[in-house]
Amino acid sequence: MTQPIFDLARMRRALIAPLQWCLILIGLSVPISVAFDNVLLALILLGALFSLPAISRIVLLHPVARAAMLLFAVLLAAVFYGDTPVRDALVILEKYADLAFIPVFIWLLSDETVRRRARRAFVAAMGITLLASYLIGLKIVPVLSWMHPWTAPINPAIFHSHITQNNMMAFAVFLALLEWRAAVVFKHKIAWLMFAVLAIVNMLFMVEGRTGYLILFVLLGWFAWATFARAMARRGSSWGWRQKAVLVAVLLMGALAAYQGSARLHDRVAKAAAEYQAWVPNHGDSSIGQRLDFYSNTLHIVSENPFVGAETGGFPASYERRIQGTDAIKTRNPHNEYLMISAQTGLLGLTLLLYLFYTHWRSAPFLSSTLERDGARGLLLAYLLNCMLNSALMDHADGLFFAFMSAVLFANLKLGAKHD
Repeated sequence: MTQPIFDLARMRRALIAPLQWCLILIGLSVPISVAFDNVLLALILLGALFSLPAISRIVLLHPVARAAMLLFAVLLAAVFYGDTPVRDALVILEKYADLAFIPVFIWLLSDETVRRRARRAFVAAMGITLLASYLIGLKIVPVLSWMHPWTAPINPAIFHSHITQNNMMAFAVFLALLEWRAAVVFKHKIAWLMFAVLAIVNMLFMVEGRTGYLILFVLLGWFAWATFARAMARRGSSWGWRQKAVLVAVLLMGALAAYQGSARLHDRVAKAAAEYQAWVPNHGDSSIGQRLDFYSNTLHIVSENPFVGAETGGFPASYERRIQGTDAIKTRNPHNEYLMISAQTGLLGLTLLLYLFYTHWRSAPFLSSTLERDGARGLLLAYLLNCMLNSALMDHADGLFFAFMSAVLFANLKLGAKHD
């Protein structure tokens, strides 16, 4: 029997390994290069066209992929109502397209070795970022032209803004601690712990991102909580309210010590508090004051269109109308993902965003490895907080990282199980 000229099954098998390497490289590129991200995403999308039945099955059966696609579907539907030109609406929809890549990434991450390589590619990229940040911060090398425009020795963010760098560095610390806990070779334990310590020092004493500080403290707290709870369970000891209260007290004391010990952290927190106290509505002339204007005005926009929102891409025009005649500055996003989704798609979109986060938390215990279970819930906690202070899923780097790491951590979830 002659072989068909075009064998689709053979094409799929031939493509899977190169596409997996493209996905691994996204772990390396997402903290470093937007352009490289886009090239890799385009290659993955082209390859995925040959395996749509398998990806469709993931959308139907995988709870995290399904929840992400439901949210993206509502954003897509919201392109076609309202007064915003479709072209402008599609520009904003494209920023949320990372959600639609989650099932594609999951499809490519069925092998544990690929997941591990993808996870460690991200840590390697953060290691490169960390090294460059120290070299700039300690003035060993000068600021170079290819670095982020805000890069300076007093705030050595390298490839992205200090906000994005600290957000990702906080999660890199968390992953390093999970790897340290799981490692059995002593030199590996030392290497993971050294990375975590150096990254924490870099965040607290060198780089300014306040959201990253909060994410770091939350993730360190979650790591300690999950680790002690598991240790108590292995020993057969009770994990009652007294033990929990002691751990919470220790964590609060650690946070206070960091606040007192880091002049950078202390100054940033004190500045935020002073700006909050000085805020006059629609006269925000500081970072915190402007954010408070964004939040209060966006809440009014949501109240005007509570069920369907102002359409995907309709936020800038709605906000401009809202602040007309005031001294408030214009913005294209309110720096809060919950408000951004609500303003565009109403309570339906907000409900689906919260459902996506709920699905992360609910599905995590069904993962087979401790690292993935604790890592998945840590990712959720990081983004619950990040979305309060930034439009994190709309931002390219943060949004792609959420899609990438969600797939890395949840790809091992058994399809068809009763998770939700």
